Amino acid sequence: MGELPGGAPEKLSFRPKAEPEGPPAARAPAGRYYAALLAGDLRSLQVLTDRYHQDVNLVFELGQEELEWQAKSRASYGLSGLWSLEYKRELSTPLCIAAGRGHAGCLRHLLRRRAAPDLAPGGRGALHEACRGGHAACAALLLEHRADPQLRGADGRAPLHLCAAPATLGCAKLLVQHGAAVDLPAEDTGDTALHVAARHCLYEHAQLYLARGAGVDRRNAQDETPLSVLCGQAPRDEDGCLQLCRLLVRHGADVEARDEARRGPLHKACGQANHRVVRFLLRRGADVNALDYDGLSPLGCVLRAAACKRELQPHLCVQVLLNHGSQKIWPGAFEKVLKSCAAVPEIIEILFNSYSQIPVAEKWAEAVPEEVFQQHLTFYESLFRLSGTARCLQHLCRFAIRKQLGSKCHRLVALLPVPKSLHGYLLLEPQGAVL
Repeated sequence: MGELPGGAPEKLSFRPKAEPEGPPAARAPAGRYYAALLAGDLRSLQVLTDRYHQDVNLVFELGQEELEWQAKSRASYGLSGLWSLEYKRELSTPLCIAAGRGHAGCLRHLLRRRAAPDLAPGGRGALHEACRGGHAACAALLLEHRADPQLRGADGRAPLHLCAAPATLGCAKLLVQHGAAVDLPAEDTGDTALHVAARHCLYEHAQLYLARGAGVDRRNAQDETPLSVLCGQAPRDEDGCLQLCRLLVRHGADVEARDEARRGPLHKACGQANHRVVRFLLRRGADVNALDYDGLSPLGCVLRAAACKRELQPHLCVQVLLNHGSQKIWPGAFEKVLKSCAAVPEIIEILFNSYSQIPVAEKWAEAVPEEVFQQHLTFYESLFRLSGTARCLQHLCRFAIRKQLGSKCHRLVALLPVPKSLHGYLLLEPQGAVL
């Protein structure tokens, strides 16, 4: 199997299965070649390339049958149709297969026999595959053999854009050492390497890129900065997310940078109910009452997301926002908030206590599902008992003090000459009932 006329590498149509079809003679040595690459079997690979002269730049055509949904007609918009088997084709090379599986010995053998390091018939080169898998030894070998550290794949991404997991840090270091540009944008998303690090909360990657001069406020295709991207991610690691926020802000990240929807990092952190990042951004000067193109404030973002973020205690975001001077919701909209946030009674309590007095309407009870009412019986009974009555003097005193302190409640309450046991009360700490 040599090259086709014109020097193009020969293509092998090969569909790997647990039990390959056809007689052994039809499968060998090409089938063994592919199997050796998958297994990292260097001895077999040496025999196949040196004795059987298998082409080190051979292009494998890998395929598998997958079920795909086929619409019956365009008018159906995919709502009706049928499942049909579709043949999926993927092209790969020996280098890509070995690099993607971390078989450094096999990779070295192929490179010594002049395998082309930048051959990418399947849309990604061997360096892309090595970086995606976090195989630093393979990446080092490819770069030593002059693989292009900025080679773009079919999706417009360079190898550095595929360093998206903690295990890829070694690959990222090698790439920047060999001249990879940290501010190179991906063609499809516009993400730089720092955006990728922010999206996956990779602190050490971000440190590396910032030390290499990465633009901390570079924008992607959605007009997002890395800080904005980070704040829009679900807080899988709250400590790591907060540390990375601090790093970006320390390097000059704009806490008020708005994306194409006019949403800033604070909007996004509130939408993810990430109260620690919300508190951090507010202390760094983020506008607590900023509105996006839909007229939604950070408080509105929390309330919209609260029902599906209950495990993250979204009421803590509401409490922090109000203690930093967030405008309260219009009293007439309280019923709507009750409908969407009834399952998080702490939010209802905090909002209710932020006013001196809100008339409790009879129809509020209809907004709370029966199972939610029973689950939080003590709180909702205390709330609905206030229908037609005035709030207690203690609450009215709290409201007067908070009104006087305004947006500085979070800082000044601790300085008041009152018992410390009252600090939480003044800062709207939920009590489980209202009086």
